[in-house]
Amino acid sequence: MGRIGPNAVTRLAEALEAQVGVQRTHEIFRSAEQERFLVARPGSMVDERSVTALYASLRSALGPAAAADAARRAGELTGDYLLAHRIPAAVRWLLKMLPARMAAPLLISAIRRHAWTFAGSGTFAATGTPLRLSITGCPICRGAASPHCICDYYAATFERLFAALVSPACTVRETACEATGAPACVFEVTCVT
Repeated sequence: MGRIGPNAVTRLAEALEAQVGVQRTHEIFRSAEQERFLVARPGSMVDERSVTALYASLRSALGPAAAADAARRAGELTGDYLLAHRIPAAVRWLLKMLPARMAAPLLISAIRRHAWTFAGSGTFAATGTPLRLSITGCPICRGAASPHCICDYYAATFERLFAALVSPACTVRETACEATGAPACVFEVTCVT
C-alpha cells in the first residue's frame, strides 16, 4: 500500500472542526478508526488506507453535500498550505509572471514529480487540451460507489494551485470518478484568458 502526505488528514480535521464542530469531527475520525490523528496531528506521510477510511467515514456521516463541502474546504486549505510552505517563493513569483500557457506546463511538471505525495499507490497523469489531470487507483474514493463524482478534495487542491500560480480564472472540475465506475478520476482544468 502507498502513503499520502498528512494534509489529506490534517486539513480535513480543520475543515470539519469549522463546519461541524470538534465533537462531530471526533465522531467521524473515531468511526474511521483514525481518532489518533486528532490527538497528535500527523507531520509525515500516512498510510493511504487511513485516508480512504477517513473519507468514507466522512461521506457516511455527513451525506453527499456536506461531505463534499468539507472535502472541498480541506482541499483549499491544502492548496494554501502548499503555496505557503512547499512551493519556493521564487518559483511562485516566476509562475505568476509567465503567461498561463507557459506557467501551466511548469506547474503540471511539478505536480507530476510530487504525485507520490497525494496519489499514494494510485497513478497520476496529465493530458490533452483541454487539460485533464487524472488519478487511477484514487485513494479518496477507493471502494466507494456513488452516482456522482466525490473527489472534491483533489479538485479543490488543484484549483487553488492553478488559480494562484497560473491564472485566477482557472477552475478545476471533476468530470469522471472511479466511484461512478469510471476507469480513473479525471479533473478538467479550464483557464479563461
